Amino acid sequence: MPGEPHSAAASGPSLVLVLNSGSSSVKYQLLDMRDRSRLASGLVERIGERISLVRHTPLASGGKTRERTGPVADHDAALKAMAEELALDGLGLDSPELAAIGHRVVHGGMHFTEPTVVDDAVLAEIERLIPVAPLHNPANLTGIRTAMALRPDLPQVAVFDTAFHTTMPESAARYAIDVETADAHRVRRYGFHGTSHAYVSRETARLLGKAPEDVNVIVLHLGNGASASAVRGGRCVDTSMGLTPLEGLVMGTRSGDMDPAVIFHLMRVGEMSADEIDTLLNKKSGLVGLCGDNDMREIRRRVDAGDEQAKLAFDIYIHRLKKYIGAYYAVLGRVDAVAFTAGVGENAAPVREAAVAGLTELGLEVDAERNGARGDGPRLISPRGARVAVAVVPTDEEMEIATQTYALAGKRN
Repeated sequence: MPGEPHSAAASGPSLVLVLNSGSSSVKYQLLDMRDRSRLASGLVERIGERISLVRHTPLASGGKTRERTGPVADHDAALKAMAEELALDGLGLDSPELAAIGHRVVHGGMHFTEPTVVDDAVLAEIERLIPVAPLHNPANLTGIRTAMALRPDLPQVAVFDTAFHTTMPESAARYAIDVETADAHRVRRYGFHGTSHAYVSRETARLLGKAPEDVNVIVLHLGNGASASAVRGGRCVDTSMGLTPLEGLVMGTRSGDMDPAVIFHLMRVGEMSADEIDTLLNKKSGLVGLCGDNDMREIRRRVDAGDEQAKLAFDIYIHRLKKYIGAYYAVLGRVDAVAFTAGVGENAAPVREAAVAGLTELGLEVDAERNGARGDGPRLISPRGARVAVAVVPTDEEMEIATQTYALAGKRN
């Protein structure tokens, strides 16, 4: 099953390169799936600009991070720069130990429900989905095509952010609009951050000493982008993001849930264009729109200093988060754990405390000492003997992509 190592690949090549290609950046990690260790990680950013940055860290040897600047014209040049850095560590892209390359692809629609080996038909379908993911799928495609040109002999595996959420029932996935219009334009709830939700829900079950199919989990992926999911027995039954990543929780720069008529109001009364409203809701809303900051550390500093605007932003953020916890409790019926993950979820103890405050009747509370303690791995922050476990589970999307890629590459060997 996706997310579990596949033994068929164990005797062959064991390295997996994970690529996350953005419009002007490429993030990468090289992993050895025999022991799930990281050998190297890096970033090429500001692609196409006059001065680009290449940052590479050889993790296996404990080497120091290397940085260099200079023009990187396009994604082809970016991947070649990555290959040069890997080669300096003896881990070149031409290594016979490389089993496959895994690619993060943001939108797979309803067509892709699991990791998929890329061929011409897959490329065409990802391209066909560009209208519902115009900021992400084009960059993902560029990375895949470039990697295919550099290593045409290797399996290139697409791992989709939306795949984990394709198990949602139609009652959760459908919007209440005219069915023919919705189907004609693929308007439905897809959800995102799927690799994170899959990984964290499974790791939460492991933390509880249970099998994923025996556990109901509410996963709260709280970073600059934020999403919640209701996971019943290892399968997603609801999630907060929708057609796009704009729906749902209050985020760093995104509004989350909002009356759709606000858009018409801004067009008619504010005389704003569709593009201006798109920019407003995606880049100038959320926490940054409410108080001018989207860094939760700075917001908490301001709250502690008595800043009323920051306090209001924090309260709105928590109010929305608490509503989703309650809603997904109702959807699941029985909740075994609530898991906080991603940058804010893993590091902001005040967010975790506030999110479950007042929910003791639902069995939800945190232990102040446990919640305030720092830790690197999965850990419980609820009181001992609590009816519902509250956990901090660090996400690892790269490992999830590598695991799914390696499993699929193993099946082909």
